[in-house]
Amino acid sequence: MVKSSFISIISQENKKENKGSVEFQIVSFTNKIRRLTSHLELHRKDYLSQRGLRKILGKRQRLLSYLAKKNGVRYKELISQLNIRESKTR
Repeated sequence: MVKSSFISIISQENKKENKGSVEFQIVSFTNKIRRLTSHLELHRKDYLSQRGLRKILGKRQRLLSYLAKKNGVRYKELISQLNIRESKTR
């Protein structure tokens, strides 16, 4: 159920926007994060994958903060579509 919804979001993004858009990058990072998280549930001591996950989380966080500054409406729509928590403001 979860995977099919993300595949549909990616296909929609692919059709209407280019792959360099902020939304597309955030969606692809979210898919990578979900894949790595499920991998790490099985392989708890895979420290290189943990490091990769932290790097991807940081990249997604920076993109989300950029999108929140530039266009708050698109940011709210995207986090509700992806079902991710809103970032903490500093």
